[in-house]
Amino acid sequence: MALTVLFVYVGTLLWSMRISVSSSKVFPRDDFIGLTQYQRLFETERWNISLNHLVIFGVLFIGACLILGFLLAVFLDQRVRGEDVLRTIFLYPYAMSFVATGLVWQWMLNPQLGIQATVRAMGFPDFKFDWIVDQNMVLYTIVIAAVWQASGLVMAVLLAGLRGVDESLWHAARIDGVPRWRYYASIVMPQLAPAFGTSFVLLSVGVVKVFDVVVAMTQGGPGDASEVPAKFIYDYLFNRANIGLASAASTVMLLTVLALLLPWWYARALQAKKEAKR
Repeated sequence: MALTVLFVYVGTLLWSMRISVSSSKVFPRDDFIGLTQYQRLFETERWNISLNHLVIFGVLFIGACLILGFLLAVFLDQRVRGEDVLRTIFLYPYAMSFVATGLVWQWMLNPQLGIQATVRAMGFPDFKFDWIVDQNMVLYTIVIAAVWQASGLVMAVLLAGLRGVDESLWHAARIDGVPRWRYYASIVMPQLAPAFGTSFVLLSVGVVKVFDVVVAMTQGGPGDASEVPAKFIYDYLFNRANIGLASAASTVMLLTVLALLLPWWYARALQAKKEAKR
């Protein structure tokens, strides 16, 4: 098993990095051109546009998921009736593939078939909701679909953290006249820092590799208005037959993921050592 992991994952990773410093096009070449492919990559307008879109998508997606997931977790933490059913409903979208999510939202946002057509058929002919074909708004439709799917995961992680908070703290806060919002802001949220950290890392990795929901909803369009790095890599690898440039782009994204994961792993290791010393 260990040999399989080393060969399949580490081996292909090293091979991809090796290709990224070669002049490979359609077929791999065993030469060395240094960082030329990386220079070409960051001189490519489409790549820079995709990075800009990724930053916008990431900030909105992570922020919205954390806020919505926290609110849903707080709601379920009130021991509401039908909690098990509600928890399943909120978490169910995450069980769907991003392709299915993208296709559903593509249909809902289609101006000729979805929300816009339905509202107009109800007697509001001037209603307009055509974001999915608007170059200035299409990226936000992808954010909406992605948040709808992933916020349930954040809810589950934060709810588990909330259930670990001592209930006596709330009773003491009520006796002291502390309002509920202040209780959550000053007492609960600091204790949820590890849960928020885990959620942030999971969402960030999802941002870096976002691909299928974009392809299912917009194919990166209209034009390049919803282009993302993963689709850039796919197109240059399979459609433009430039495996050298695609490998350079994938290496950049790998380093981005490692930059997110390594601090988290380091913090977890320090926390484990502290707990072991107690």
